[in-house]
Amino acid sequence: MNASKLEIFQFPCRQDNYGVILHDGDSGITISIDAPEFEAVDDVLESRNLKLTHILTTHHHMDHVEANEALKSKYGCRIIGPADEADKIPGIDKSHGHGDSFEIGGHRIEVIGAPGHTLGQVNYYFADQGVVFCADALFALGCGRIFEGTPEMMFTALNRLAALPNDTLVYAGHEYTLANAKFALSVDPENAELVERAKEIELLRDNGKPTLPTTIDLEKRTNPFLRASDAKIRALLAMDDAADVEVFTEIRARKDRF
Repeated sequence: MNASKLEIFQFPCRQDNYGVILHDGDSGITISIDAPEFEAVDDVLESRNLKLTHILTTHHHMDHVEANEALKSKYGCRIIGPADEADKIPGIDKSHGHGDSFEIGGHRIEVIGAPGHTLGQVNYYFADQGVVFCADALFALGCGRIFEGTPEMMFTALNRLAALPNDTLVYAGHEYTLANAKFALSVDPENAELVERAKEIELLRDNGKPTLPTTIDLEKRTNPFLRASDAKIRALLAMDDAADVEVFTEIRARKDRF
């Protein structure tokens, strides 16, 4: 039997975070991807008369776990998080690591290890829905700042995500796309599709509209952090003969200074 279609509600919270709620009307499950802010998450649940059953935590940073315990106290939800950060996730009930999979309400969820931003970050891929929740690993036109891991870790994580089907919808944890677009143009200025996308992003943000979700295919064509093998980017960086991970490392370093 095919799994039913999940309703997905994306909403802004905090300064530039996105919250995401998933709901399956058949099974009654309601999942929050991370818990950035109690009021914002609770408002979505209350307005749609939904009872939160699960929180899928991606990593331990406060702007992704702050509301874990408050939401658990109100709804009695189950909290699932990264195995390598289990001791840092408030209210955690179950942990999983890279390569694991589990089911909620008949939906199989694959765990993709995405260290770099933090040492234990994980992403959640719903293959039956064609969606992945990348938190602070892959952004629209960007990737997470490397706080705890290494460029090699982040490069591996991004390659794992890039290997997903091209039509996979990508939900990220922050609305950073306008700033990311400006940087992307600095290292990939001859990419006509990127130039056009940057204009569309500026229009969306001028009108207060989100730039997410994106797709794996669109990111592979326009996100410089997934394009370390591109000849024009390599030439601009004077790194024609460098390994892909070295090119990625240089792009990340430039973004940090941008």
